[in-house]
Amino acid sequence: MTIRLATFAAALALGTATLVSTMPSVAQEMTKMVGGAAMYPSKNIIENAVNSKDHTTLVAAVKAAGLVETLQGAGPFTVFAPRNAAFAKLPKGTVETLLMPANKAALTGVLTYHVVSGRVTAQQLMAQVKQGGGKAMLKTVQGETLTVMQKGNKLILEDQKGRKSTVTIADVMQSNGVIHVVDTVLLPG
Repeated sequence: MTIRLATFAAALALGTATLVSTMPSVAQEMTKMVGGAAMYPSKNIIENAVNSKDHTTLVAAVKAAGLVETLQGAGPFTVFAPRNAAFAKLPKGTVETLLMPANKAALTGVLTYHVVSGRVTAQQLMAQVKQGGGKAMLKTVQGETLTVMQKGNKLILEDQKGRKSTVTIADVMQSNGVIHVVDTVLLPG
């Protein structure tokens, strides 16, 4: 009986060790929920974004602009990702017009205006705002700047035309950067 019990305990320990070692690493990651889907820090920006129900318009725009491969690259990138509702705030027909192949350059300009080189967290942005006396300037991949301000615990972005966008979900970590979800599409000058 003692030998059987010891054998059972050893088999149980071995089975548990095997189970733990074969569990996917994503199960242990600190995820954030965006658009009803868990965002995994071990996945890249595109691998996560395609799962968010709130970012289908952004994903379609990224595909139409031919930026999928870029945003799957090493980066790191900081992406201010507009929700579907942010695109819906644009004048009627704007999104459809931008998605036309003839407007690929304009679409690329709008999308890259939402991207900054490097991995910049909300805490780093707030520190830059404080250091800048209430404002920080970010050079976008598109080439123009975004102004960052802080109102309470919220980060506010302002584009060249004075349009403001609030970060609604900050620090969605990715393997190749970070996403900050925003509520308004920003437009270059």
